[in-house]
Amino acid sequence: MAQFNTAQSSNNESLKDLFDDAMKLFNNIENGKEATNSDPVQMSIRSAISKLEKATNLVSLTEMFSKNESFDELPTESLQYLLLPALLGTLTLKMCGRPRKDVVDVAEIYFKDFLTRCKNYGLTDLEIPQCSEDSQTIISRPQSEQAKIVSMVQTREAKIKRYKEAKELKDKLANLTKAMSLPSVDEETKREYSKTMLLNYVNQAFDELASIEQEKPILEYMAKHSGEPKPKQKERSTPLKPVIITRDAIQKAVFGAGYPSLPTMTVEEFYDKRVKEGTFPGPAIPHTRIETAEHDADEAEEIRKERLIEEDDPEELARQRNMDEYKDDHRRGWGNRYNRS
Repeated sequence: MAQFNTAQSSNNESLKDLFDDAMKLFNNIENGKEATNSDPVQMSIRSAISKLEKATNLVSLTEMFSKNESFDELPTESLQYLLLPALLGTLTLKMCGRPRKDVVDVAEIYFKDFLTRCKNYGLTDLEIPQCSEDSQTIISRPQSEQAKIVSMVQTREAKIKRYKEAKELKDKLANLTKAMSLPSVDEETKREYSKTMLLNYVNQAFDELASIEQEKPILEYMAKHSGEPKPKQKERSTPLKPVIITRDAIQKAVFGAGYPSLPTMTVEEFYDKRVKEGTFPGPAIPHTRIETAEHDADEAEEIRKERLIEEDDPEELARQRNMDEYKDDHRRGWGNRYNRS
């Protein structure tokens, strides 16, 4: 296994620093009182996602996790990085100004990737829900009334069991969090804290997937019965695409099992995409300046305009229409002709 403590991004941020900064933003977002769709919170969400994507990139490069290892073989310091897809899935669901279907699809990939890894390491033995596309191919056989009743009872018992386990985990996590704040923490406490945190997010991931499965039919219905189309919005150059912990195309094929038809990215694809966007420097550019979400001066204004369009704000729509009419009547290049007739 590669040494991951010294892993650094191209702007000399260590993996630990990236993850710690992202977790601070994540906790502020989760515990904050401000509305999720407000501009400051959306900026924080984008910034946290950017940092977590970079951390995922570094984890992939260092080949920190292997399918040939058991959970007990993993170093304590690396356990927290198994949370990356769960954190990315949680933040993705909070994004506004994006097509909701895209948000839901990407979050679903993250949660299933997280649960698949946890199951591979023996942290859960629960069945991971199949993708909707896969489930449609399964021929459903009619059940008898008795079989339906048995199924309902089993589902109810499973929910009660998971609810009790979730409550116990939260209580245990609260006690371990207090222990982690002490000046000297032993290795066993650190490991138990990370394991409890992972188990807590396993429960949350199953809950989120259940909510996503209920939301999908609603989104499909709304898409079919949306009525008159809204004014055409500016096409976004950076569509949502999940970044999972895989180094190359071969690993991508392995970890992509279960949702092969959905888009995922290898480290190389992730880096090339960020170079094209201008977020990462290219090979010929010094690695001293990397633009991040929090340094983009125009992003807050763009988020505000996108939200106004989403909410059908009359002033913003009128401004967009006036601009379209102006462009129709004034071709590009007209106006200043440097005193030439």
